[in-house]
Amino acid sequence: MKTNTVRSIMGRQSRYRVGVLGLALLASACGGPTEDAGAGDGVPEAEAGAPAAFARIINVEVRPVETRAFAEQIRLTGVVWASRDVQVSAEETGVIREIVVDRGRRVSAGQPLFRIDSSVLRAQVAQARAQADLAEQTWERRRRLYEQDQVGSELAYLEARSMAQQTAANLQSLEARLARTTIRAPFAGIMDERMVELGTLVSSGQVVARIVDLSTVKVVAGVPERYAADVRPGGEATVLFDVLTGEEYPTTIHYVGSTVNPQTRSFPIEIRMGNPGGLVKPEMVSNILVKRNSLTEAVVVPQDALVRVEEGYVVFVAEESAAGPVARVRPVVLGARQNDEVVIEAGLDPADRLIVVGQKSVADGDRINVVVN
Repeated sequence: MKTNTVRSIMGRQSRYRVGVLGLALLASACGGPTEDAGAGDGVPEAEAGAPAAFARIINVEVRPVETRAFAEQIRLTGVVWASRDVQVSAEETGVIREIVVDRGRRVSAGQPLFRIDSSVLRAQVAQARAQADLAEQTWERRRRLYEQDQVGSELAYLEARSMAQQTAANLQSLEARLARTTIRAPFAGIMDERMVELGTLVSSGQVVARIVDLSTVKVVAGVPERYAADVRPGGEATVLFDVLTGEEYPTTIHYVGSTVNPQTRSFPIEIRMGNPGGLVKPEMVSNILVKRNSLTEAVVVPQDALVRVEEGYVVFVAEESAAGPVARVRPVVLGARQNDEVVIEAGLDPADRLIVVGQKSVADGDRINVVVN
C-alpha cells in the first residue's frame, strides 16, 4: 500500500516538472527581446542568425553540337515478287509418258520438262513427209518440162506447184505439233510446282508446272501521295528484311506509277534487285528506305533533347557564368527528322553545349552541374 502511494506522488511530481518546462519554452518563444539583445548593437536575433537563400543545382548531361551529313529517308513496306513467275501449259493433247524434271530442280531455258505420247503424231509426220517428197518431185518434173521443153499445159504446171507447197506446209505443221509434245522450260529458273503425274491425260492449255526465276526479284510498295515530288525512277533505295538479319540491299527504283490509288491514296513503285543464293523469296515482307533528301553539313540533335512549349520547340544549352554553369533556353526551328534525330535549321550553333539529359527539369538561368559519362 505504501509503495503504491510513493509511486503516485513521484508521477505527479514528474508531470508537474514537464508542465513548468513547457510553459517556460512557450513564454520564451512568444516574448520580446532578451536583456542581452537590448544591450547589443540593435540588430534582432532573427536577422543576425538567418540562413542564406537556397539555390538549387541540377545535374545534367551535355553534348557538343556538331555538323554532319544527314540523309532524310522515306520508310515503306514492300512485298517481294519473282522477276518471272510463269505457269507452263501443255500445247498438245495426250498422255504424259515421261517426267524429265521434278519440282524443286533448277532448269535452263529450253530444257525438256515432260514428254507427251507422240506415237500418233509421228506416224502422221512420216505420212506427210512422204507426200511432200512426192509432190516436190512432181513439181520439179512439171517445171522442167513446161519451162524448158514447153511440154504440158500451164494449168498442170500451176497445180503441181500448188500441191508441192501444200504438202510442205502440212509437213511443217505436223512437225511443229510433234515438237510441242515435249514440254520445255520457257526460261531458266526453278520448277517450283508440278501439277501432273506419269500417265496423266492432259489437254491443250492445261497447266502442268510452275517455273520461277529468282536470280533477280522485284520489290513492290505503295508510296503516299505526299511524296510524289520526291520519288523518281533511278532514285536511291535500300531494302531490308527482318527475317534476314543484317542483310541490306542497296539498289535503285526501277518503276514509278503514274496514277494514285483512290482507296489507299498511294502510287506504286517497283525495285529490282539481285538475289544471290536465292535467300529472298516471293511474298516476303521487306522494309524499304527511299532517299528523299541529303544534307552535307547539318546540325543534328536527338529528338529527346527538344522541349515542347506553346510557341513550338526549345532546347537548353549549358553556358558559363560568374556563379558557375547555368542553363539557357534557345528557341529552335526544326527541319527533317529521321531515326529519332532532327535537323535544327536555326537556333543552335556548332559551338554550343546541348543539354541532352535533365533538359525537362531546368528553367532558363538555373544553375547546373555538368555530369560527365
